[in-house]
Amino acid sequence: MVQTTPMNKSLAPTPEEHVTESLDLEVASQWKLMWWKFRKHKMAIIGTVIVIIYYTMGMFAEFFAPTHFTTYNEQYVYAPPQTIHLFRDGKLDPYVNGYTFVRDPISFKKTWAVDETVVVPISFLVRSEEYKLWGFIPGSLHLVAADNPRDPFYLLGSDKSGRDVFGRIIYSARVSLTVGLVGVALSLILGIMIGGVSGLIGGWLDNVIQRLIEIIMSIPTLPLWLALAAVVPLDWQPLQVYFMITVILSLVGWTGMARVVRSKFLALREEDFILAATLDGVPRGRMIMRHMVPSFLSHIIASITLSIPGMILGETALSFLGLGLRPPVVSWGVMLQETQKVAVLAISPWLLYPAVAVIIVVLALNFMGDGLRDAADPYQ
Repeated sequence: MVQTTPMNKSLAPTPEEHVTESLDLEVASQWKLMWWKFRKHKMAIIGTVIVIIYYTMGMFAEFFAPTHFTTYNEQYVYAPPQTIHLFRDGKLDPYVNGYTFVRDPISFKKTWAVDETVVVPISFLVRSEEYKLWGFIPGSLHLVAADNPRDPFYLLGSDKSGRDVFGRIIYSARVSLTVGLVGVALSLILGIMIGGVSGLIGGWLDNVIQRLIEIIMSIPTLPLWLALAAVVPLDWQPLQVYFMITVILSLVGWTGMARVVRSKFLALREEDFILAATLDGVPRGRMIMRHMVPSFLSHIIASITLSIPGMILGETALSFLGLGLRPPVVSWGVMLQETQKVAVLAISPWLLYPAVAVIIVVLALNFMGDGLRDAADPYQ
């Protein structure tokens, strides 16, 4: 008779091991899958980092800018950009070179030029010009500034009034970038509500809304912006003009979002959970916001990211033409008004740096939007 030995109990999985295995097999959420795909898009990651830097600098412009955007020194008009030197005599001692007068060989006018024999000491994280962060938090700490506030310190040169172009670009980011956010938020609300009603109800109302969208989209954008901006009274306060510009951009930019939402709703309204909500008597507004919009929220996020550059370019174009924001408000478009004169631009090409800032942030937003769109696509 063959005697069989009992099976080794250590080889048999215990109930605790079953639980551990089930936890290890956790299913990834939709947002986690989006992140996994998004981080593979290298340009999207770079664009996201640049966008975060831009918005951070705009949010804390008082800290990052050496001086306030209204601070001027009439002595240093159209001063050229200075370069930061970190070491002097083999030691860490940041400084920039000062200026000297030279005579332009073409116009024979006296202009400023960087003089390498003049040293202007600078410091990082230094107490300098006082400010109020966001208008109510007092402070005086700056990322970088001259040790002596009376010394010239213009990283990107100065303008016709002797104001720092670098500091004004940072302050302009706060205005130009928030115009894009507010405009896109209003366009998103209009697009979801109008496109949702069009796709959910259908019928004659859908035909009317779609014909209206086609009419608006057939009108050239720039003449429409000019016509709407011309309605803004010249005696309005800067805050009122700012609000009106965001409304104008929103009235033009909601059509694309409405088309996207309508196409999604046409597909979703045949789903079982929408039919169940309809039979339960759920109001249409609640059905749109609580049941249908979350189903394609990732796509909406990607569309928003791709819409912000258009809003930024719209504000810049209107302000550049003198129909948008006006001084004393500072934005990238307002700063570029000075470049309309070719003679000034030939002598001071650094006044085009605000355009460089616009190009960089628009490209970064487009790269980030492309990455989000690819990550949100469930068929990729």
